[in-house]
Amino acid sequence: VMLQDGEALVMDFGIAKALSAASTDTLTQTGMMVGTPAYVSPEQAAGETVIDGRSDQYSLACVLYEMVSGRKPFLGATAQAILSKRFSDPIPSLRSVYSETTDEVETAMSRAMAKDSSERFSTTMDFAKALVATQVTTPDGSPIHGGASGGKSIAVMPFTNMSSDPEGDFFADGIADEIITALSKIKALKVSSRSSSFSFKGKNEDIREIGRKLQASTILEGSVRKAGKRLRLTAQLVNAANNEQLWAERYDRELEDVFQIQDEIAQSIVAALRVVLSDDEKRAIEQVHTPNVEAYGFYLRGRQYFHQHRRKSHEYARQMFERAIELDPDYALAHSGVADCCSFLYQYFDASPSNLKRADAASRRALELAPGLAEAHASRGLAVSLSERFEEADTEFEMALRLDPKSFEAAYFYARSCIAQGRNEPAAKWFERAISVRPDDYASLALLAGVYSSLGEPEKSIQASRRAYDTARKHLELTPDDPRALYMGAMSLTTLGESEKAREWNRRALAMDPDDPSVLYNIACAFATENQSDEAIDALTKALDNGFGHWKWIEHDVDLDSLRDNPAFIALLLRKPSETETGAP
Repeated sequence: VMLQDGEALVMDFGIAKALSAASTDTLTQTGMMVGTPAYVSPEQAAGETVIDGRSDQYSLACVLYEMVSGRKPFLGATAQAILSKRFSDPIPSLRSVYSETTDEVETAMSRAMAKDSSERFSTTMDFAKALVATQVTTPDGSPIHGGASGGKSIAVMPFTNMSSDPEGDFFADGIADEIITALSKIKALKVSSRSSSFSFKGKNEDIREIGRKLQASTILEGSVRKAGKRLRLTAQLVNAANNEQLWAERYDRELEDVFQIQDEIAQSIVAALRVVLSDDEKRAIEQVHTPNVEAYGFYLRGRQYFHQHRRKSHEYARQMFERAIELDPDYALAHSGVADCCSFLYQYFDASPSNLKRADAASRRALELAPGLAEAHASRGLAVSLSERFEEADTEFEMALRLDPKSFEAAYFYARSCIAQGRNEPAAKWFERAISVRPDDYASLALLAGVYSSLGEPEKSIQASRRAYDTARKHLELTPDDPRALYMGAMSLTTLGESEKAREWNRRALAMDPDDPSVLYNIACAFATENQSDEAIDALTKALDNGFGHWKWIEHDVDLDSLRDNPAFIALLLRKPSETETGAP
């Protein structure tokens, strides 16, 4: 393993030795051990002829041990002495040589280095998942990220608005958001989520610190000045480890060239990071969804409102998307945006028949205009799942994921749709898929913990809860006024036995937005989990009174299981409107 441009590369799997051995017909001699003594597994050291991936898992743990501590797990004067220690000495403790090691990492490393291969993780992916909850650093302070993929990583910062008009903020943020969306379609590139990157907006934080917090090796910064029909856009790509500029460009163009500029920036990043694109990925990042720049401006503004996850913001976002459609009736992404706004309003804030009908119509129109657009299929899947047409929803979500395997929204809402049907095994699968795309999404992790609990897998539930709490806590350090992070984090704290802290977080969420149906619903879940049925019923009643309308979720939410036999809860379920009342298509 060697360093090249600051990244670890596996340079040799013993290929040269294998070829040399093959030339003398000694490649598979019985009892022969081929490997580096410091890293081989006990079974490999013993010369066993039948080994599997758990041997590689052991070797990987040895490499990680050395990366964290600066020393090999087994030391000796000779190769034979080193090998014998695998059998005679206890499993080496990482914490004994590096005191900052967390419980999670210590446990995972000890298991991966078990002498008996049957006691290790079933797969190396399970080992990776056990490490992903924690970030540790090497003795010189460099981060080692258990959850980072081995490939290139980037965080796109919100672009600075250099225009005198404050409305330019929407345009500047929107361009950064669009670049995030384009780069997220590239399989070989790990892209920090919008919520994580945008939490640094307005903060004068050091690039190295941003890279450490977002687990990103590179940072894209930029600025936008819009004056009439002229546009000046600057962008630079920086190495987060040493603040070295990898690429920079300034664009002085007409406003209508904004689509070409975004494409050029994405292509320049790909070139700077030496990422090879597939034909599908090239088409995805080059795609222009509307030729109308004014419609695009309204669409960007709608996106900014949509991400705020509040009733008023979704209503404003819908208005912006509808204005974009007035300017370009064939703008499929804007139709998809309208559908998502109506779906979110229906399930979280206003369960009125009009929202359900509008979500259905807008998602259908988006698909008619762009049947090859993953976002349109995801929007359609969400809309029809709320109408309880689950087979159709499954088809749409799966098509979205075929078109864009890195679609977080498709995987996340597919998982939620499965929960609404009581199908917990596929729900776990799709939440895991969503988390692989966006590891810092605390909501997916918190919901996954509940799914694993219902499947009778307490260890996985605890692990997911730890990760959910950790990601919610980190998010709140950057965005302390987010009630959703508080109540989702509280859910995880309850699972971890931190009841008092969970209550504190829920109190903070409720104080921020006491009438929000989502806050009230999750407060009800917290009370129900702690068997405080009266308080749970009261909060759930308020949530329904204020517009919460995802009835299928209520029927299958494991957090409400303690209320199932409660007469007051049964009475609340009777409030569910019929299909005739909802106007479900």
